[in-house]
Amino acid sequence: MRLLFVTIGSLGDLYPCLALAMEMKRRGHSVTIATTEAYRARVLQLGVRFHSLRPDWDPTDSALISQCEDLKSGPEVLFRKLILPHLENTYRDLLVAAKDCDLMLSGELVFAAPLVAEKLQLPWVSLILSPCSFLSAHDPSLLVNMPQLIHLRRAGWRLNRAVLNLGTWLTKGWWKPVQRLRAREGLSPDCAPLTRDKFSPLLVLALFPSVFAQQQADWPPQTVQTGFPFFDGSTTHSLQPELAHFLSAGEPPIVFTLGSTAVSHPGSFYQVSREAALRLRKRALLIGISDPQIHSDHLRTVSYAPYSAVFPRASVIVHQGGSGTTGQALRAGRPQLFVPFGWD
Repeated sequence: MRLLFVTIGSLGDLYPCLALAMEMKRRGHSVTIATTEAYRARVLQLGVRFHSLRPDWDPTDSALISQCEDLKSGPEVLFRKLILPHLENTYRDLLVAAKDCDLMLSGELVFAAPLVAEKLQLPWVSLILSPCSFLSAHDPSLLVNMPQLIHLRRAGWRLNRAVLNLGTWLTKGWWKPVQRLRAREGLSPDCAPLTRDKFSPLLVLALFPSVFAQQQADWPPQTVQTGFPFFDGSTTHSLQPELAHFLSAGEPPIVFTLGSTAVSHPGSFYQVSREAALRLRKRALLIGISDPQIHSDHLRTVSYAPYSAVFPRASVIVHQGGSGTTGQALRAGRPQLFVPFGWD
């Protein structure tokens, strides 16, 4: 089959697609990744075809990330300022990329994907990374822009559904660009991109295990939980010699990391992490920055290291709580401390 994986976002969005794409390639299928131009080299070096998808943004842009991480306004900024203004460009790029494929597999931020599937009469699959994305009234998640609603968690699914419906009504104006594009393309203007349309009627893949979150009565019935699709950019799980020596030279260190997004706007995270390790008199590895001047027998910094190789050798993992990072930490079987950033 000719498979097209489509995603917009951080490495946390890209890596699950790469994990699935590499497995499908191993099984003999033709695979293409359509995503932000900034990821071209990363995709091509794995021997996977690449198709550029607008918006053409820099996923490491500190100013951009700081806007999205504001807990109150972040969701609106992401949707209304960073994604939806480019919707028509995304749609046009995706029409070209999907023209000759047999199946499209799309992340939820690609609001153009359901339109392209409908326009081309193309079967497609939804890729959902987090339980929160299902907006379940039976198992409500903590919504970062309305954290006080978590106190209604035990109030019953009917009240929680009413609250979620209210949120849908209050944000319906966000989706006018989708409605306009659908009308221009001869499709029904009726749409609900955040609550209905992002779920393929064919198959929804929940890319996390049931021990992480169990399937709920109000999830789409065509949902299948796959477990975490592990990929961390390493095919050999090898470490730089200096880092491998540090990990072997003493007790397992505390590993501090911020994934692939928050690391570009970390605030005081790394400074506080270093001070905490010094207070505790514990060895520490800081992933996401590189500052050899502060290296010692007890401290190392590294701009990148594959979690699959590092996490099993940690004493504790302190991280931002992103889905991919959490999955790797659970897989390593080490204690975790979450320091949430943005939507994590």
